[in-house]
Amino acid sequence: MADAPAATKATAVARPLPSSWRRPRNPLGLSLMRTVRNPMGAFGLGIMLVLVVIAALAPFIAPYHPNVQHDLAELEPPSSRFLLGTDELGRDILSRIIWGSRVSLLVGIVAVTIGAGVGIPTGLAAGYFGGWTDAVIMRLWDALLAFPGILTGIAVVTVLGPGAINAALALAIVNIPEFSRLTRACVLREREREYVLASRCVGARDARVIAAHLFPNCLAPILVQLSLSMGFAVLLEAALSFIGLGQQAPDPSWGSMLNDSRAYLRQAPWFGIFPGLALAALLVGLNYLSDALRQALDPRRINVA
Repeated sequence: MADAPAATKATAVARPLPSSWRRPRNPLGLSLMRTVRNPMGAFGLGIMLVLVVIAALAPFIAPYHPNVQHDLAELEPPSSRFLLGTDELGRDILSRIIWGSRVSLLVGIVAVTIGAGVGIPTGLAAGYFGGWTDAVIMRLWDALLAFPGILTGIAVVTVLGPGAINAALALAIVNIPEFSRLTRACVLREREREYVLASRCVGARDARVIAAHLFPNCLAPILVQLSLSMGFAVLLEAALSFIGLGQQAPDPSWGSMLNDSRAYLRQAPWFGIFPGLALAALLVGLNYLSDALRQALDPRRINVA
């Protein structure tokens, strides 16, 4: 009989905790789950995954080498041999689109990574410290924002020389002020909150306050800006390639393919339609993904129940 209370106590301990006592799940993970469950987010993410897989497996899935010229096959319409037709030099358009996806994705990723890598820390510093630090950083980015993005890209590429990597660096410079100003605005809103003041009161250093408290709470709009900026970078890369300042011939790029197709739109409309559709698919996927992220990370849309 003496063992009964002990068994009852063990049974009580084994009971699950009430839902209100359980440790909350990771908010970022929940937001990503909501993004995937959103039809727009699933559609955009699916497009991006397909394009990433195509770019990664380009040497294995492309029917031909993108620069191989097939004799007597110039401007051939879509057929069983060339599924999307050929260009003015007899090169397979499908193969060039597949290989060109590498350029678009690489330029977008490099431009966003460098732009965010410079813009986010400068925005954190400007918003948190204020004073002359804020004035110097923001005036520098204001001067850069005074010029349209395409003109800044043209100027940088003109100095560095044409090419995909130089185009990516030019677009990264264009993205820096956007990330910096967005991060600064978020920090200005968050730095006077109680949790920041409490961390200062317990002796936390500025670096820890910024890294452990401010940056995680500014992450939601930054993630949305990442997808938007990548779409903008891909579009600008196509524009630079269109005017001959991006990827150089004979290597394929969606923008350069659109430029080459201008003289043959009446004779061979497929020459310009399919690269344009590939570029449109990438931009639509990024826009849908950014809209889904915005909805998932919006605190007014989160069901706290």
